[in-house]
Amino acid sequence: MVDLAGAHLVDLDVMSPEEALALFTKIVGEERVGSEREAALDVVAACGFLPLAIRIAASRLAARRTWTVSVLAAKLADERRRLDELQAGDLAVKATFELGYGQLEPAQARAFRLLGLADGPDISLAAAAAVLDLPGGHGGPAGVPGRHLPPGISRPRPLPLPRPGPPLRACMRGTRRTAAGREEAALSRVLDFYLATAVGVYATERPGDRLVDGLEPTEHPGMTFSDGSAALDWLYTEASPLLTAVRQAAGTDRLRRGVDLLWAAKDLTESGANSHQYEMTARAMCDATHTAGDARAAGRARTVLTDVLLVSGRIEQAEEEARLAMELADSVRDAAAVSWVANNRGLICLHQRRYSSGKILFDQAIEGFRATGNRAGEASALSNLSRAQLGMGNITEAVEIARHGLAVYLEMGRTMRLANGHFAVGVALATAGRHSEALGQFSEAVSIFADHRQRLWEGATNFRIAEVHLAAKRPSHAAQHAEQALALGCIGGDRMRGNVLTLLGRALSALGQADRASACWREAVSSSSRTPLPRPARFAPSLRQWHDPHRCTPPSGRSAFVYLRPAFSSLSHRRVGGQTADQGRSVTVRLRTPARQAAWGVAGRVLHTWHHNRGASLMSDKMKDAEATPLDNHMPTPPAEEETVTTLDNHMPSEPVGITTLDNHMPAPPALGLDGGK
Repeated sequence: MVDLAGAHLVDLDVMSPEEALALFTKIVGEERVGSEREAALDVVAACGFLPLAIRIAASRLAARRTWTVSVLAAKLADERRRLDELQAGDLAVKATFELGYGQLEPAQARAFRLLGLADGPDISLAAAAAVLDLPGGHGGPAGVPGRHLPPGISRPRPLPLPRPGPPLRACMRGTRRTAAGREEAALSRVLDFYLATAVGVYATERPGDRLVDGLEPTEHPGMTFSDGSAALDWLYTEASPLLTAVRQAAGTDRLRRGVDLLWAAKDLTESGANSHQYEMTARAMCDATHTAGDARAAGRARTVLTDVLLVSGRIEQAEEEARLAMELADSVRDAAAVSWVANNRGLICLHQRRYSSGKILFDQAIEGFRATGNRAGEASALSNLSRAQLGMGNITEAVEIARHGLAVYLEMGRTMRLANGHFAVGVALATAGRHSEALGQFSEAVSIFADHRQRLWEGATNFRIAEVHLAAKRPSHAAQHAEQALALGCIGGDRMRGNVLTLLGRALSALGQADRASACWREAVSSSSRTPLPRPARFAPSLRQWHDPHRCTPPSGRSAFVYLRPAFSSLSHRRVGGQTADQGRSVTVRLRTPARQAAWGVAGRVLHTWHHNRGASLMSDKMKDAEATPLDNHMPTPPAEEETVTTLDNHMPSEPVGITTLDNHMPAPPALGLDGGK
């Protein structure tokens, strides 16, 4: 038809999922599809949303009344037999593709075969040029690839180039006539392309960070970018095929490059845009490196996974991964990994209130970064060290260290990590009560985080701004920034969300909006309960905080019992005056270990809230002064072997008692740093 006067070609994309499902339903029937909608969506997805494939699959199902939609979906799930399943009568997907394939020029046929090797959902023209070993993707500027691609592929179109669906990909693989060595070379080239380009993005976002010097070398120069915004555009656009390329490296000699690519693309998890896919890829690479017995790659894979777990607030899991990462990195003397793992382990100590232990680890990280000339890493560890000093009560020194870290960041220009420096100084100044100066630092940080699309960090900074406003008796401003933090999300996952909700509730209560405040507190308890609680000894709060008259009453009753379970699990014995805990006037407990005393601290807080409306107090004067800082040998002296805590109605504090979920007794993740090294 192209020879006809006035005729022109029109490119048609595949059908949308809704259109594909509508076509499938029209052939199969509303009743059969309606009862198995999810299976029907699996079928049309397996068909690549191609009308011909959907028509064939639907016709087969319509002709077999004993089949369910799930049966057909299971048949199409096997990629090795998918093309055989997609034929009915004279219609066959494979035959149609083979007809078109036979009309291709040799260069086009080669491209058809090689592009089917990459498993990603799509591929850009630059990546396609790398697969085909053509000049279009070699070190050219972003946005000008593909000039040397075969006809039919190189026509101008925006990134990314739509990729074939499952049926076409299966056909590509079925028609392969390329030697295995050439296929491996093609996959190696595209991995090189992604690694080299991701390293360029990392260096653009983190000038002065020498991590890139220790990554696997590449033969491909990668793409170059005119500015940081263009670099981030590429990273977020290419996230899915990039992570797929990492997973395809498992079980091959490309394994180390795959792990290093994952590490260089760490912005994908901190931004929150691709967190789930990034985590699944990190876990897959941990398994692959363990199977391969490659200690260096395994240590780096676990370092990456530790980053993911810290960002999402899963501290217990992060602690175990960091321990394994350090053992592996030490065993092969991987200096780059050792320094970053020490930084991560210090952050974990901050979450656990083990400040002196954290200081030791940050000093180790600083020494390692200085030895390798990694100024950005040094600034990160300095910023985090300031948080350890704050926890130890050394506020003046903490401010000085944070300012030192900021000065190092300033040497590198207005990069994303400069925001972390401002953030750390803001936290130190806020702790020192210098609210106006702290707000100035946080304002600088939030602006830079927004420019660099770090949504979770932007949310965390808004939370810190809200804290400062609330401390300065400006609850309306505090509520506004807390709501922004909730909308954006925060570093720290559900744990941090509980903190934000608690603060918002306090601000709303101060504004006289009691119902909204109570709703926030209820949601805070629910959010916190989705995150595994720390071990009781680490969870023990300072009971003095329960008598702060400026704190407001949180949700009480059975919803607060979530905090009680881990506490009582560590108590060897309890009895309540011969009655149940809900009815008693006194509590007798036997406490012999620091862990049990810490557990009683948690139990006392929860039971006090439980009984608040009935005028009961479960805290003795001695328990009010108890504060646990586990693992630093600062545990309070346990009470006598048996101690009776008497509760009297007329001994209630004059102001309501409040739970601040995780905010008072577990440092909020952003305040702990997670800084620069993330």
